Amino acid sequence: MTWKPELDDLSRREAFAREMGGADKVKRQHDQGRLTVRERIDKLIDAGSFHEVGAVSGVGEYDADGELTHLTPANCVFGRGRIEGRPVVVVGDDFTVRGGSADASISAKPLMAEEMAHDFRLPIIRVIEGSGGGGSVKTIETKGAANLPGGVGGTRWYWYTIANMAQVPVVGLGLGSVAGLGAARLAASHYSVMTKNSAMFVAGPPVVARFGATLDKKALGGSEIQTRAGGVDHAVETEEEAFACARRFLSYLPSSVYGLPPTTICTDDPERADARLLNAVPRDRKQVYKMRPIIDAVVDRGSFFEMAANFGRPIITGFARLEGRAVLVLASDPFHHGGSWTADACQKVVRFVDLAETFHLPVVYLMDCPGFMIGLDAEKAATIRHGVRVMAAVNQTTVPWCTIIIRNAFGVAGVVHQPANRLSMRYAWPSAYWGSLPLEGGIEAAYRAEIEAAEDPKAKQQEIEDRLNKLRSPFRSAEKFWVEEVINPMKTRSLLCEFARLAEPLRMPGPSRLAMRP
Repeated sequence: MTWKPELDDLSRREAFAREMGGADKVKRQHDQGRLTVRERIDKLIDAGSFHEVGAVSGVGEYDADGELTHLTPANCVFGRGRIEGRPVVVVGDDFTVRGGSADASISAKPLMAEEMAHDFRLPIIRVIEGSGGGGSVKTIETKGAANLPGGVGGTRWYWYTIANMAQVPVVGLGLGSVAGLGAARLAASHYSVMTKNSAMFVAGPPVVARFGATLDKKALGGSEIQTRAGGVDHAVETEEEAFACARRFLSYLPSSVYGLPPTTICTDDPERADARLLNAVPRDRKQVYKMRPIIDAVVDRGSFFEMAANFGRPIITGFARLEGRAVLVLASDPFHHGGSWTADACQKVVRFVDLAETFHLPVVYLMDCPGFMIGLDAEKAATIRHGVRVMAAVNQTTVPWCTIIIRNAFGVAGVVHQPANRLSMRYAWPSAYWGSLPLEGGIEAAYRAEIEAAEDPKAKQQEIEDRLNKLRSPFRSAEKFWVEEVINPMKTRSLLCEFARLAEPLRMPGPSRLAMRP
C-alpha cells in the first residue's frame, strides 16, 4: 500500500492554488497591465528557487460525500527564495482573490512571513497590491461583528512589521492600488518602489469623496505625489524595473544586522584621478553646479544607486561602492535651495543615517551646505526642530564617517557634517568656503556704521568683503589646524577608497541600538 491517493489529492489542491482567483480574474489582471503574484515572485527571485509555504491554504468546497470540488486559495502567497544566491523571504498579495483584501486571506500567513524573516535573519520583500487590513466593509456582515484594530490577538503582525526594520533589510513593492494596512506595509520599509500606474493612500477615492474631495487614484496617491512627499522612495515604469531595483538595493546590504554588507570584485582603479573634478565647482559662488557627476567620478564606476530622489531634494542619498566595499552616500545638491537643509531634507538625512547605522555602512558625505533654509516657509515647517533631530541622529552613529567639504559649510547645519565627540575623516577642496554666517547679508549688519560713514558706501562694502574673503581661504583654516587637510580634488577617489579599506574592520555586526524609523 502506498500514499499515492493522498499525494494525488495534494497535487490537485496545489493545482487549484496555482489557478489563484480563476482564469477570468487572471485575465483581468493581465488586461490591466499587471502580473499575477506568482509571476511577480518568479521574476523577482532566482529562477527555480521559490519554496512556498502554505500553498494549499484557503477555502475548500466539498460535495455531499465530503470530497473536495474546488479550493479558493488565500490571497497571500509567501515562502523562501534566493536573490543572487542569498536567501530571502518574499510575501505577496494576490489581487485576483477578493482584490487582495484581508477578508480573503488567512492572517497567519503574512504574519509567519514576518516571523520567518525576523527569526531566521533574512531580508523580506513585500509585494503589495490591495489593502491587507481588516477586510472590506462587507466583512462586518460576513463576520457578524466589527473588527477592532489592534484587538485581542491582532497585534503580533504589526509588531513584527516594525521590528524587522531594526533586524533585516525590508523592501516594499507597490504594484497596484495599495490602501490601509497595505500602505503602511509599503511605507514601513527601508526601500519602497511603486510603478507609475499604481497608487498608495490611507483610504481610497470613494472614502475620501465622502469628505467632499472627488479625486481619482492617481490624483489622490499617484507616484508623483508619493515620491515628492517621501511616502515612497522610487517610481518606475514597469514591474520588471521594480524587481531590478529591489535586487540591486539588497546587493549593498547584509542579510541582517548580524552580518556585514558583501564586498564585490572591483575592476575600477582605486587610484583613478578624474581631471574633470578640477573644474567641477565654479569660481563664482553664485553659480550652481551638478553634484551627481562628482559622485560618479569618485565612487566605483556605475555603482551609485540613488534613493528617494524626489524628496528632500537639497540632499542626495544612496548607496555606492569604493573598491567594491558598500558605503552610504550623502551629497548636497546646490540646484535645490543652494543645498540649504529644508525640513524635508532634514527628515531624509535622519532616515538614511539611521539606515547606515542599522546595517553597518560607512558614510561618505560630499558637502555643500550653506545652512538651514531660512524664511517664513522654513519657520512654518519647524526646520530648526528637524535640524536638531539630524544633529542627534548623526551624533548617535557609530559607523565610520568621511566628509569631503566641496564648497559651503555654514551655521548650525554646517556643524552637522560629521559626528561629534569621535574621530572621523575630513577633507576640504580648495573651493571650500565656511564660517558661522555667509558674508552676504552679514557685512551690512556688522560693518553698518563704517559703510554708512564712507564717501562711497558701495565701494567700502566691496572693500570689506574682499578683505574678509581672503581670510575665508581654507588655507587660513588649515594653518590653524581648524581643518585637517585641503586636497587636490583629483585625489578624492583615492582617499575615499583608503577610507573604505580602513573602515572595513570597524563595522562590528550586532543588533543596532537605533531602530529604523520608517
